[in-house]
Amino acid sequence: MVKQSPVTRERRRHRGSDRVTIQDVASEAGVAPITVSRALNTPERVSPKLRERIEQAVANLGYVPNLVAGGLASAEMRMIPVVVPSLSILTFIEVIHGIQQTLEQAGYQVLLGSTDFDLDREASLVDSVLGYSPSGVILTGLRHHDRTARRLWGWGRPVVEIMELGDECIDMNVGVDSHAVGACMAQHLLARGFQRIAYLGTGMDRDYRAMQRFEGHRRALETAGVECDLLFRREEPSSYEAGRRLFLEALATRPDLEALHFANDNLAAGALMEANRRGIRVPEEIAIGGYLGLSLGEHLTPRLSTVTVPRYEMGVEAARLLLSRLEGGKPSASRVDIGYELTAREST
Repeated sequence: MVKQSPVTRERRRHRGSDRVTIQDVASEAGVAPITVSRALNTPERVSPKLRERIEQAVANLGYVPNLVAGGLASAEMRMIPVVVPSLSILTFIEVIHGIQQTLEQAGYQVLLGSTDFDLDREASLVDSVLGYSPSGVILTGLRHHDRTARRLWGWGRPVVEIMELGDECIDMNVGVDSHAVGACMAQHLLARGFQRIAYLGTGMDRDYRAMQRFEGHRRALETAGVECDLLFRREEPSSYEAGRRLFLEALATRPDLEALHFANDNLAAGALMEANRRGIRVPEEIAIGGYLGLSLGEHLTPRLSTVTVPRYEMGVEAARLLLSRLEGGKPSASRVDIGYELTAREST
Protein backbone atom coordinates (compact mmCIF):
# COMPACT_ATOMS: atom_id res chain seq x y z
CA MET A 1 0.00 0.00 0.00
CA VAL A 2 1.22 3.49 -0.81
CA LYS A 3 0.82 6.10 1.86
CA GLN A 4 2.47 9.06 3.49
CA SER A 5 5.23 8.21 5.95
CA PRO A 6 3.38 7.04 9.09
CA VAL A 7 5.96 8.20 11.66
CA THR A 8 4.78 9.91 14.80
CA ARG A 9 6.86 12.40 16.74
CA GLU A 10 7.26 9.91 19.61
CA ARG A 11 8.60 7.21 17.31
CA ARG A 12 10.83 9.69 15.54
CA ARG A 13 12.61 10.56 18.80
CA HIS A 14 13.71 6.93 19.12
CA ARG A 15 14.44 6.34 15.44
CA GLY A 16 17.44 4.09 14.84
CA SER A 17 18.25 3.61 18.53
CA ASP A 18 18.38 -0.20 18.02
CA ARG A 19 19.40 -1.27 14.55
CA VAL A 20 17.63 -4.43 13.34
CA THR A 21 19.92 -7.45 13.06
CA ILE A 22 19.65 -10.80 11.34
CA GLN A 23 19.08 -12.31 14.81
CA ASP A 24 16.01 -10.08 15.23
CA VAL A 25 14.64 -11.32 11.91
CA ALA A 26 15.29 -14.91 12.92
CA SER A 27 13.44 -14.43 16.21
CA GLU A 28 10.51 -12.73 14.42
CA ALA A 29 10.25 -15.59 11.91
CA GLY A 30 10.90 -18.35 14.47
CA VAL A 31 13.94 -19.76 12.67
CA ALA A 32 17.72 -19.89 13.07
CA PRO A 33 19.84 -16.95 11.84
CA ILE A 34 21.54 -19.27 9.30
CA THR A 35 18.12 -19.96 7.79
CA VAL A 36 17.49 -16.23 7.39
CA SER A 37 20.91 -15.82 5.74
CA ARG A 38 20.16 -18.69 3.39
CA ALA A 39 16.75 -17.27 2.49
CA LEU A 40 18.28 -13.88 1.65
CA ASN A 41 21.36 -15.08 -0.20
CA THR A 42 20.30 -18.38 -1.80
CA PRO A 43 16.48 -18.32 -1.69
CA GLU A 44 16.19 -21.40 -3.90
CA ARG A 45 17.53 -23.46 -0.96
CA VAL A 46 14.57 -22.50 1.26
CA SER A 47 11.01 -23.71 0.87
CA PRO A 48 8.53 -21.14 -0.51
CA LYS A 49 6.48 -21.21 2.69
CA LEU A 50 9.47 -20.59 4.94
CA ARG A 51 10.89 -17.97 2.56
CA GLU A 52 7.57 -16.09 2.67
CA ARG A 53 7.66 -16.13 6.49
CA ILE A 54 11.19 -14.72 6.55
CA GLU A 55 10.40 -12.08 3.94
CA GLN A 56 7.42 -10.98 6.04
CA ALA A 57 9.67 -10.69 9.11
CA VAL A 58 12.17 -8.64 7.09
CA ALA A 59 9.38 -6.32 5.95
CA ASN A 60 7.84 -6.02 9.43
CA LEU A 61 11.15 -5.11 11.08
CA GLY A 62 12.60 -3.01 8.25
CA TYR A 63 15.76 -5.13 8.20
CA VAL A 64 18.52 -3.93 5.85
CA PRO A 65 21.04 -6.62 4.83
CA ASN A 66 24.62 -5.31 4.55
CA LEU A 67 26.01 -6.08 1.10
CA VAL A 68 29.53 -4.74 1.74
CA ALA A 69 31.83 -7.72 1.95
CA GLY A 70 34.82 -8.61 4.15
CA GLY A 71 36.40 -6.15 6.56
CA LEU A 72 34.22 -3.34 5.25
CA ALA A 73 31.03 -5.02 6.44
CA SER A 74 30.67 -2.71 9.43
CA ALA A 75 32.08 0.36 7.69
CA GLU A 76 30.17 3.36 6.49
CA MET A 77 30.62 4.49 2.90
CA ARG A 78 31.03 8.24 2.33
CA MET A 79 28.31 8.05 -0.25
CA ILE A 80 24.83 9.62 -0.26
CA PRO A 81 22.19 8.17 -2.59
CA VAL A 82 19.81 10.83 -3.93
CA VAL A 83 16.57 9.40 -5.31
CA VAL A 84 14.45 11.66 -7.54
CA PRO A 85 11.52 11.09 -9.93
CA SER A 86 13.40 12.27 -13.03
CA LEU A 87 16.86 13.30 -14.21
CA SER A 88 15.49 15.15 -17.25
CA ILE A 89 13.29 17.74 -15.51
CA LEU A 90 14.98 21.01 -14.51
CA THR A 91 13.14 21.02 -11.20
CA PHE A 92 15.18 18.11 -9.90
CA ILE A 93 18.42 18.94 -11.72
CA GLU A 94 18.78 22.23 -9.85
CA VAL A 95 17.97 20.58 -6.51
CA ILE A 96 20.57 17.88 -7.22
CA HIS A 97 23.13 20.58 -8.07
CA GLY A 98 22.67 22.16 -4.64
CA ILE A 99 22.94 18.77 -2.91
CA GLN A 100 26.00 17.69 -4.86
CA GLN A 101 28.01 20.86 -4.39
CA THR A 102 27.35 20.93 -0.64
CA LEU A 103 28.09 17.25 -0.03
CA GLU A 104 31.20 17.13 -2.19
CA GLN A 105 32.67 20.07 -0.28
CA ALA A 106 32.32 17.92 2.84
CA GLY A 107 34.01 14.91 1.22
CA TYR A 108 30.93 12.88 0.28
CA GLN A 109 29.99 11.47 -3.13
CA VAL A 110 26.47 11.50 -4.55
CA LEU A 111 24.86 8.44 -6.13
CA LEU A 112 21.83 9.33 -8.27
CA GLY A 113 18.75 7.19 -8.80
CA SER A 114 15.64 7.98 -10.85
CA THR A 115 12.22 6.43 -10.19
CA ASP A 116 10.23 7.83 -13.14
CA PHE A 117 7.54 8.72 -10.55
CA ASP A 118 7.14 4.97 -9.80
CA LEU A 119 7.02 4.09 -6.09
CA ASP A 120 7.67 0.40 -6.81
CA ARG A 121 10.90 1.43 -8.52
CA GLU A 122 11.73 3.70 -5.59
CA ALA A 123 11.29 0.77 -3.19
CA SER A 124 13.67 -1.37 -5.26
CA LEU A 125 16.26 1.41 -5.43
CA VAL A 126 16.13 1.97 -1.67
CA ASP A 127 16.46 -1.78 -1.03
CA SER A 128 19.53 -1.87 -3.27
CA VAL A 129 21.41 1.21 -2.04
CA LEU A 130 20.93 0.62 1.69
CA GLY A 131 22.69 -2.71 1.42
CA TYR A 132 25.91 -0.89 0.51
CA SER A 133 25.94 1.01 3.80
CA PRO A 134 25.74 4.64 2.61
CA SER A 135 26.13 7.46 5.12
CA GLY A 136 22.59 8.74 4.58
CA VAL A 137 19.84 9.01 1.99
CA ILE A 138 17.98 11.88 0.32
CA LEU A 139 14.75 11.02 -1.46
CA THR A 140 11.83 12.86 -2.99
CA GLY A 141 8.40 13.32 -1.48
CA LEU A 142 6.66 12.02 1.62
CA ARG A 143 4.73 9.21 -0.03
CA HIS A 144 6.42 5.83 -0.16
CA HIS A 145 5.46 2.19 0.09
CA ASP A 146 4.96 1.14 3.71
CA ARG A 147 7.96 -1.19 3.60
CA THR A 148 10.18 1.60 2.28
CA ALA A 149 9.14 3.95 5.09
CA ARG A 150 9.59 1.24 7.75
CA ARG A 151 12.99 0.24 6.41
CA LEU A 152 14.29 3.81 6.37
CA TRP A 153 12.83 4.60 9.77
CA GLY A 154 14.58 1.65 11.39
CA TRP A 155 17.82 2.08 9.43
CA GLY A 156 19.49 4.37 11.96
CA ARG A 157 21.17 6.86 9.59
CA PRO A 158 20.06 10.28 8.36
CA VAL A 159 17.20 10.46 5.88
CA VAL A 160 16.02 13.71 4.26
CA GLU A 161 12.80 13.89 2.23
CA ILE A 162 12.72 16.83 -0.20
CA MET A 163 10.34 18.80 -2.46
CA GLU A 164 7.16 18.21 -0.44
CA LEU A 165 6.52 19.71 3.00
CA GLY A 166 4.47 17.75 5.52
CA ASP A 167 3.76 17.34 9.22
CA GLU A 168 5.17 13.80 9.34
CA CYS A 169 8.42 12.59 7.85
CA ILE A 170 10.72 9.62 8.26
CA ASP A 171 13.52 11.72 9.76
CA MET A 172 14.08 15.21 8.24
CA ASN A 173 12.17 17.17 5.62
CA VAL A 174 12.91 20.16 3.33
CA GLY A 175 10.22 21.28 0.90
CA VAL A 176 7.34 23.50 -0.03
CA ASP A 177 3.59 23.38 0.60
CA SER A 178 2.23 22.34 -2.82
CA HIS A 179 -1.35 23.27 -1.93
CA ALA A 180 -0.26 26.79 -0.99
CA VAL A 181 1.77 27.12 -4.20
CA GLY A 182 -1.25 26.17 -6.31
CA ALA A 183 -3.46 28.60 -4.43
CA CYS A 184 -0.92 31.40 -4.86
CA MET A 185 -1.14 31.51 -8.68
CA ALA A 186 -4.92 31.05 -8.60
CA GLN A 187 -5.29 33.98 -6.20
CA HIS A 188 -3.03 36.10 -8.40
CA LEU A 189 -5.21 35.40 -11.45
CA LEU A 190 -8.35 36.18 -9.46
CA ALA A 191 -6.82 39.46 -8.28
CA ARG A 192 -6.17 40.35 -11.93
CA GLY A 193 -9.91 40.07 -12.54
CA PHE A 194 -10.01 36.68 -14.29
CA GLN A 195 -12.81 34.32 -13.32
CA ARG A 196 -12.92 31.52 -15.90
CA ILE A 197 -9.59 29.89 -15.01
CA ALA A 198 -8.41 26.38 -15.92
CA TYR A 199 -5.59 24.25 -14.53
CA LEU A 200 -3.50 22.23 -17.00
CA GLY A 201 -0.96 19.47 -16.27
CA THR A 202 0.65 16.24 -17.43
CA GLY A 203 1.33 12.92 -15.73
CA MET A 204 -0.79 13.87 -12.76
CA ASP A 205 -1.72 10.28 -11.92
CA ARG A 206 1.90 9.74 -10.84
CA ASP A 207 3.06 13.28 -10.10
CA TYR A 208 0.86 13.73 -7.06
CA ARG A 209 2.51 17.05 -6.16
CA ALA A 210 1.08 18.53 -9.38
CA MET A 211 -2.29 17.23 -8.24
CA GLN A 212 -1.78 18.85 -4.84
CA ARG A 213 -1.17 22.18 -6.61
CA PHE A 214 -4.42 21.68 -8.51
CA GLU A 215 -6.25 21.04 -5.24
CA GLY A 216 -4.87 24.31 -3.83
CA HIS A 217 -5.88 26.09 -7.04
CA ARG A 218 -9.37 24.59 -6.91
CA ARG A 219 -9.95 25.57 -3.29
CA ALA A 220 -8.87 29.17 -3.97
CA LEU A 221 -11.38 29.43 -6.84
CA GLU A 222 -14.11 27.75 -4.80
CA THR A 223 -13.57 30.23 -1.97
CA ALA A 224 -13.90 33.07 -4.49
CA GLY A 225 -17.21 31.62 -5.69
CA VAL A 226 -16.15 30.98 -9.30
CA GLU A 227 -16.07 27.81 -11.40
CA CYS A 228 -13.34 25.73 -9.81
CA ASP A 229 -13.14 22.31 -11.48
CA LEU A 230 -11.76 23.17 -14.91
CA LEU A 231 -8.91 20.69 -15.35
CA PHE A 232 -7.14 19.65 -18.55
CA ARG A 233 -4.56 16.90 -18.34
CA ARG A 234 -2.48 14.61 -20.53
CA GLU A 235 -0.75 11.43 -19.40
CA GLU A 236 2.61 12.10 -21.03
CA PRO A 237 5.89 13.67 -19.92
CA SER A 238 5.99 17.42 -19.46
CA SER A 239 7.28 19.24 -22.57
CA TYR A 240 6.72 22.33 -24.69
CA GLU A 241 4.75 20.16 -27.11
CA ALA A 242 2.50 18.87 -24.32
CA GLY A 243 1.89 22.48 -23.27
CA ARG A 244 0.98 23.42 -26.83
CA ARG A 245 -1.52 20.54 -27.07
CA LEU A 246 -3.08 21.33 -23.70
CA PHE A 247 -3.43 24.97 -24.72
CA LEU A 248 -5.26 24.09 -27.95
CA GLU A 249 -7.45 21.50 -26.21
CA ALA A 250 -8.50 23.95 -23.50
CA LEU A 251 -9.41 26.71 -25.95
CA ALA A 252 -11.28 24.30 -28.23
CA THR A 253 -13.26 22.88 -25.29
CA ARG A 254 -13.91 26.18 -23.50
CA PRO A 255 -13.48 29.17 -25.83
CA ASP A 256 -14.68 31.42 -22.99
CA LEU A 257 -11.63 30.75 -20.80
CA GLU A 258 -9.87 33.86 -19.52
CA ALA A 259 -6.75 32.40 -17.88
CA LEU A 260 -4.69 29.21 -17.87
CA HIS A 261 -2.73 28.01 -14.85
CA PHE A 262 -0.12 25.45 -15.92
CA ALA A 263 1.43 22.85 -13.63
CA ASN A 264 4.93 23.97 -14.62
CA ASP A 265 6.81 26.53 -16.70
CA ASN A 266 7.69 24.08 -19.50
CA LEU A 267 4.02 23.55 -20.26
CA ALA A 268 3.26 27.25 -19.91
CA ALA A 269 6.12 28.13 -22.29
CA GLY A 270 4.77 25.73 -24.93
CA ALA A 271 1.35 27.35 -24.63
CA LEU A 272 2.75 30.86 -24.81
CA MET A 273 4.77 30.09 -27.94
CA GLU A 274 1.70 28.54 -29.59
CA ALA A 275 -0.37 31.62 -28.72
CA ASN A 276 2.25 33.78 -30.43
CA ARG A 277 2.22 31.57 -33.53
CA ARG A 278 -1.55 31.88 -33.78
CA GLY A 279 -1.69 35.61 -33.09
CA ILE A 280 -3.57 35.13 -29.80
CA ARG A 281 -2.76 38.09 -27.57
CA VAL A 282 -1.52 37.29 -24.07
CA PRO A 283 -2.86 38.35 -21.61
CA GLU A 284 -5.54 40.41 -23.45
CA GLU A 285 -7.29 37.35 -24.91
CA ILE A 286 -5.97 34.67 -22.55
CA ALA A 287 -3.65 34.95 -19.53
CA ILE A 288 -1.00 32.31 -18.84
CA GLY A 289 0.72 31.48 -15.54
CA GLY A 290 3.18 28.74 -14.54
CA TYR A 291 5.13 27.24 -11.68
CA LEU A 292 8.87 26.76 -10.96
CA GLY A 293 10.49 30.07 -11.84
CA LEU A 294 12.63 28.75 -14.70
CA SER A 295 14.92 31.40 -16.22
CA LEU A 296 13.30 30.66 -19.59
CA GLY A 297 10.21 32.58 -18.48
CA GLU A 298 12.13 35.86 -18.43
CA HIS A 299 13.00 35.51 -22.13
CA LEU A 300 9.55 34.71 -23.52
CA THR A 301 7.27 37.30 -25.10
CA PRO A 302 5.41 38.32 -23.07
CA ARG A 303 7.47 37.34 -20.02
CA LEU A 304 5.91 34.50 -18.05
CA SER A 305 4.27 34.97 -14.67
CA THR A 306 5.17 32.10 -12.37
CA VAL A 307 5.52 30.93 -8.77
CA THR A 308 9.22 30.62 -8.02
CA VAL A 309 10.60 27.95 -5.69
CA PRO A 310 14.31 28.19 -4.64
CA ARG A 311 15.30 24.76 -5.93
CA TYR A 312 19.08 25.06 -5.61
CA GLU A 313 18.69 26.39 -2.06
CA MET A 314 16.41 23.45 -1.26
CA GLY A 315 19.19 21.06 -2.23
CA VAL A 316 21.74 22.98 -0.18
CA GLU A 317 19.50 22.96 2.89
CA ALA A 318 18.78 19.22 2.55
CA ALA A 319 22.51 18.48 2.36
CA ARG A 320 23.24 20.71 5.36
CA LEU A 321 20.65 18.93 7.50
CA LEU A 322 22.14 15.58 6.59
CA LEU A 323 25.71 16.74 7.24
CA SER A 324 24.74 18.20 10.61
CA ARG A 325 23.51 14.79 11.72
CA LEU A 326 26.53 12.98 10.28
CA GLU A 327 28.83 15.31 12.22
CA GLY A 328 27.07 14.46 15.45
CA GLY A 329 25.07 17.66 15.72
CA LYS A 330 21.37 18.23 16.03
CA PRO A 331 19.72 20.46 13.38
CA SER A 332 17.87 23.45 14.79
CA ALA A 333 14.81 22.21 12.89
CA SER A 334 14.16 18.83 11.26
CA ARG A 335 11.39 20.25 9.05
CA VAL A 336 12.26 23.23 6.82
CA ASP A 337 9.79 25.18 4.70
CA ILE A 338 11.92 26.49 1.84
CA GLY A 339 9.17 28.90 0.75
CA TYR A 340 8.05 30.30 -2.61
CA GLU A 341 7.49 33.66 -4.30
CA LEU A 342 5.01 34.94 -6.85
CA THR A 343 6.84 36.39 -9.84
CA ALA A 344 4.21 38.45 -11.66
CA ARG A 345 5.11 39.43 -15.23
CA GLU A 346 3.37 40.48 -18.44
CA SER A 347 1.69 37.13 -19.30
CA THR A 348 -0.97 37.74 -16.66
